[in-house]
Amino acid sequence: MNIKQALLKSFNTATFIATVQLVGSSQAYLENITVARNIPTAEMTAGRAVAVLFFDEFRANDAVVAAVW
Repeated sequence: MNIKQALLKSFNTATFIATVQLVGSSQAYLENITVARNIPTAEMTAGRAVAVLFFDEFRANDAVVAAVW
């Protein structure tokens, strides 16, 4: 399991799905990333830093946003 820092680009409040940009990569955007339901929707604003957990580095769709700050 890997944990990476990213910037939140967008968040869908209805589906709890996010688009994030990994820190250190100006080109890599990850779309359709699941967000943990314990994170308040008010905290999920574009530009915030998030922690993304990767259970398998080769399957980004299995990642989850686990924290925001």
